[in-house]
Amino acid sequence: MTPERIPSLSHWGAFTATVEHGRVVRCAPFARDPAPSPMLAAIPEMVHSPLRIARPAVREGFREGRPRTGHDAFREVSWNEALDLVAGEISRVRETHGPAGLFGGSYGWSSAGRVHHARTLVRRFLALGGGFVDQLSNYSFGTAQFLLPHVLGTFQPVTGRATDWNSVIANTRLMIAFGGLALKNSQVGSGGVGSHDTETWLRRARAAGIAFVNVSPMKADAPEFLDAEWIPIRPNTDVAMMLGMAHTLLVEGRHDAAFLARYCAGFETFADYLTGRSDGVAKTADWAEKICGVPADTIVDLARRAASQKTYMTATWSLQRAHHGEQPYWGLITLAAMLGGIGLPGEGFGFGHGSIHGTGLPRTAMPGPETATPPNPAKLAIPVARVADMLLDPGGSYEFNGHALTYPDVRLVYWAGGNPFHHHQDLNRLQRAWQKPETIVVHESWWTPTARHADIVLPATTPLERNDVGGTSRDAFIFAMHRAIAPVGEARNDMDIFAALAGKLGYAEAFTEGRDEMAWCRLVYDGFRAAAAARAIELPSFQQFWAEGFIELPPPKRDFVLFEEFRQDPERHCLATPSGRIEIASAAVAAFGYDDAPPHPAWLPPAEWLGAPEAARHPLHLITNQPVRRLHSQTDPGPVSAAGKIHGREPIRLNPDDAACRGLGDGDMVRVHNARGACLAGVVIDPGLARGVVVMATGAWFDPSPAGDGLDVHGNPNVLTPDIGTSRLTQGSSAQSTLVEVERFVGIAPPVRAFDPPPLARASAPV
Repeated sequence: MTPERIPSLSHWGAFTATVEHGRVVRCAPFARDPAPSPMLAAIPEMVHSPLRIARPAVREGFREGRPRTGHDAFREVSWNEALDLVAGEISRVRETHGPAGLFGGSYGWSSAGRVHHARTLVRRFLALGGGFVDQLSNYSFGTAQFLLPHVLGTFQPVTGRATDWNSVIANTRLMIAFGGLALKNSQVGSGGVGSHDTETWLRRARAAGIAFVNVSPMKADAPEFLDAEWIPIRPNTDVAMMLGMAHTLLVEGRHDAAFLARYCAGFETFADYLTGRSDGVAKTADWAEKICGVPADTIVDLARRAASQKTYMTATWSLQRAHHGEQPYWGLITLAAMLGGIGLPGEGFGFGHGSIHGTGLPRTAMPGPETATPPNPAKLAIPVARVADMLLDPGGSYEFNGHALTYPDVRLVYWAGGNPFHHHQDLNRLQRAWQKPETIVVHESWWTPTARHADIVLPATTPLERNDVGGTSRDAFIFAMHRAIAPVGEARNDMDIFAALAGKLGYAEAFTEGRDEMAWCRLVYDGFRAAAAARAIELPSFQQFWAEGFIELPPPKRDFVLFEEFRQDPERHCLATPSGRIEIASAAVAAFGYDDAPPHPAWLPPAEWLGAPEAARHPLHLITNQPVRRLHSQTDPGPVSAAGKIHGREPIRLNPDDAACRGLGDGDMVRVHNARGACLAGVVIDPGLARGVVVMATGAWFDPSPAGDGLDVHGNPNVLTPDIGTSRLTQGSSAQSTLVEVERFVGIAPPVRAFDPPPLARASAPV
């Protein structure tokens, strides 16, 4: 039998799946990809994993209201019974508590396909059914999403296009990267990756003579071939260093006063803060050194170098995932404004280089393929990172972006396509909050921690078991994702599950619009094709696209420069801020009166950092970063992720001096702990790490100790991170503001059970 070769797409790359005897046996990278991700090797084993959920299942103890432990047994049921149960629970909650009783979760990356995009589908299903409690923004850049409109009138600089690499290479002489330019993060992109080009562009930039500066606690946050100057900085203190640089520019007269006067508002207010006229503290380089640990001479020299040549500055998304995470982003914009290069080729600022695939890659300006989501008639939503607060405090009040709001009383959580037991902070607290709802429904392909904490689990197909269209606004390729194999077990795709439920609830036609899977694929592609035609780009018909497997957009006709039109004519192309200009100080933010969010960039000590009193007890700052061997928690049970474990646990990186004073060496098993919890990890000694800093990747499947002692035995660092908002302004995630201690683990380590399916009572026969 001749093997079949099926084109498809994942968040970490396009590929061709080889299928033999109904099984996926290998995945070959897309031929046009110069640097394919090694994560593709995990796909075949994950598709056919023993962790696949074969049939609908109901948690033992659900009907009795027993607590969800993550170690409960489940009873398999027929699809008819499962759908009746879910529809009945939705009806009961909606009739008794209204839409405020239903929470549509599903934050997560799910599939690269846009037709079977789980978060879109669950929101569509619940909105058409009468409304629900939604989530605003995301964990990745949620702080920036609500800050930047106050400063720039839009959050497009973090979600959309950055100044093209072509413009940078042709013009920039100095690139300062706050948070670095980690290549591993460019391996993944929401909506898929056709061509991993970031390394190619970085090498071209270095060959063009651009000097790079990596401002990060980790030397590895810049690839070695950049020959980047490494400035090891204390985590969470970037804004202090920026303020020290800004003070140098101001007092030495190196700032662009003309640019500030014409294009910015509120600089005088900020200058009063910078010089100490408003609070008595001048934000000098010497002042900054005491906070950020960077020598004052280094800060002054970098400011002078930035002012003397064409400089481009960037900040990773991770900087704003910290307590007061608004400040470094606002500080970077202000520093760029003082240099005067915003809107000029190869100058100004950008966000997300070193955070995700596609930032700065030249691409025609148009959205990726997408499926529209109907409006939520309930008009209810919470900031995404406040889910545990909502569950623990129904009816409680909170402030957010100038509004006084109240948490709804959620009785049913519906989650599809995501893993809150990966993304959220303080997982022990989340586990307590997870006991509050009466019912939790989850669509999942594998027995993930979220599935094991559910009441009703509906088995969902993987992308290779359905047809779809994938692509993103950050990549030049759009892909046909062909079904490669039949669904494993009794799995169904999310669209069919929701269509069946909508039928039981009386609105199937509104949900499906009379379309089957391939009709939706055609609709999504034709919508993208029409958007291209509006830009004078002719794309092939759907039939040709589907047969050939992909299309590539032509390159843009000219380089994109962020805020170029605003620079050329700030009156005609004014920003959507109250002043129409860049708001270095915001009267709107000032009117909110938040003591944790000043109206201009400022240094506010985080709740946890190496200068906090808590550092005496927990003296190491934990950075939780994106893993190199998986995407978030996806494919953690697979062979690529497993190859990076130590004693089956997630690695933790320590500076040699920090390890030595604790008597630790490579490969030792340690207990990482603070007041919120603890996890086990395996030691890796890393000389390219600042003193007092430790690093763990996120995404090890949550595996709480059955003893209920707050210990995760597998190495999920989110048992340690604080579940507090960045500020009342944005209510983002503060995961990067975490202090811990590390000690040798003594005794017999509990076994890792994260990859053991739960006890299952088998259904007698499928229905």
